[in-house]
Amino acid sequence: MYNQVYETAQEAFEDLYDVINARKVHANGTRKVYDVGIMIMNPVRNEINSDFRAWNKTYAEREWSWYMSENRSVHNLKKYAPIWDRMHNGDDLVNSNYGYQWNRNNQLQAKIELLKNDPLTRQAWVTVLDSKEHYMHEKDTPCTLSIGFCIEDGLLCMRVLMRSNDLWFGFCNDQYCFSKLQMYVARQLNLDCGYYYHYAADMHLYKQHFDEK
Repeated sequence: MYNQVYETAQEAFEDLYDVINARKVHANGTRKVYDVGIMIMNPVRNEINSDFRAWNKTYAEREWSWYMSENRSVHNLKKYAPIWDRMHNGDDLVNSNYGYQWNRNNQLQAKIELLKNDPLTRQAWVTVLDSKEHYMHEKDTPCTLSIGFCIEDGLLCMRVLMRSNDLWFGFCNDQYCFSKLQMYVARQLNLDCGYYYHYAADMHLYKQHFDEK
């Protein structure tokens, strides 16, 4: 278990890298920490510019645009991140287009309207992973479980719950896209962003990213 508060995503990444990289290698070949809960106080500062991590903002923007398209096809995205080509059944369609997921049954817009009408609501959550659809997850099981919004002290705050999160690629790109979602929802409500809380049941590093510092 690891809980900490950070000002920016880069501070979170650098600290978590040290914490996870110091762990022993797990049986599945990763170094990991279970039950990581971090709070990023200024999620608008969402770029990762650490010297030892050549984070690609251009790709992160492509991923965000793909989410906003709500199109499950990775036909274009896999040109920039070949891993996506291993996550479909030959049809280029995956389950991890989060925009497709958070817009299913209009759930995101419904929760925005709920917040407009009831700023104190505890029901402004959208779901991503639906294990009732386990038969669809042979090659691509979404890592994100749900995303919740609340208004605290006049600011739009967000919580993201994940079953699994690779720190190197997953966290860096996920936090960027999720913070962009937080900014998007905040604009619909004419609010500024508050904190972003990010929980991962299993946060890990793969072998190729050990000892990069």
